[in-house]
Order: sequence, then structure tokens, then C-alpha cells
Amino acid sequence: MASTAALFTPVTLVSRPALSNQRVVAPQTRRCKIPIVSASVSAQPFVAAPDDLVASILSKVKGTDRGVSLTKDEHKEVAGVASQLAGYCVDEPVKCPLIFGDWDVVYCSVPTSPGGGYRSAIGRLVFKTNEMVQVVEAPDIVRNKVCFSAFGFLDGEVSLKGKLKALDGKWIQVIFEPPQLKVGSLGFQYGGESEVKLQITYIDEKIRLGLGSRGSLFVFLRRG
Repeated sequence: MASTAALFTPVTLVSRPALSNQRVVAPQTRRCKIPIVSASVSAQPFVAAPDDLVASILSKVKGTDRGVSLTKDEHKEVAGVASQLAGYCVDEPVKCPLIFGDWDVVYCSVPTSPGGGYRSAIGRLVFKTNEMVQVVEAPDIVRNKVCFSAFGFLDGEVSLKGKLKALDGKWIQVIFEPPQLKVGSLGFQYGGESEVKLQITYIDEKIRLGLGSRGSLFVFLRRG
């Protein structure tokens, strides 16, 4: 179920070189404290994007069934704000400890990228998506889960476990094991391994943006 895997992806951040014996007057910006994590990552100081940009992109995707109900022009508006946010991304987001944690998938520019057939036009008639979650665990584990209700009364979920590999400072690759399907009290594994590559284009304590290798834009919101 490769299309299900394509739902989730990691990030990008910027380290600033020290200037020798020069006094620099910096604009007042909100700085984020990044916790130290015991993993193959480094704590990088960065300047977070203005709160209004973060609030703007979240307001544009809220209540849209993760982007499904948006018009073409509205998708362009989301992409425009994402492009502005990317300007605040650190140089090597893959090394930022903020990538770890539990994330809700709140938007994707291509409905079938997260969830595969379950999120197709026909699939959505049968399966109502209750939640899409991606968990990134140190040092290199990614877990994707799509929870749904079939026919309005039968609960189920599809889950994937994968191993994350950094391709460079911005791109990651995740190789997923065969998906696990659970419906009611029944559960089984099906299909084969799948792979996804994703560029992290912005990250802070609240949101993460990702761009898939085929151009799909993702917006993740940190849980809790």
C-alpha cells in the first residue's frame, strides 16, 4: 500500500554562521528553545515564523477534511502561505529534534496521498476518516495510522511502521513494512513494503510542512 505510506514526511531548518567582530542589530523576532534529544540530531537555534503566518495556514485548512473540500484557488492560497513559511526554515531541519513527536495530518494537496484508496472519491463514500496520525520516534522510527469508520458503524484502522533515513539536511526516506489492517476485532497484514521520500520545508513547536517527491504538500499539526 505505497500510496498510504506517501502520506507522511519530515523537515528543514536554518543555522546562522557567526560574524567575526561585527555588531549586528537583529530585528525583534520570537526565538524557540529546542530541547536536546538523545539521537543523531543536533539542536539548532532558529527564528520562528511570525504567528500570523502559522495561524493563516491552519485557518485555511481547518474543517476541509484535510484539503478535500478546497477549491483549486484555495489550494493555491495554502501553497502561497507554505511558500512564505519555507523562508523561515532552518538549513537542516532533518537534524532538528522538533521533528520527533505525534503529529496530526491536517492537510494534503492530493487527497489520495495520505490514506491511498481509503481517501479516493469512492473510498470516502465508504470510509469516513476519523484521524490521520504520524508519530516520529527517536532515533529513526516512523509510524503512520489512519483511523476510519466503514459504513458509518464499523471502526477500523490502517497502520504502517517504517525506518527513517536522512538523505541530506532536508530530505528523508522512509521504508515502510507491509501495512496492518484492523477492522472490528479482526486484524491482518497485507501487501508489501513501500517507500516515501519527503522534504521538510518548515518546522516549529506547532506545525511541520512537508513536500513529497511527487509534489504533494503536507501540513502537520503537533498533537497535544
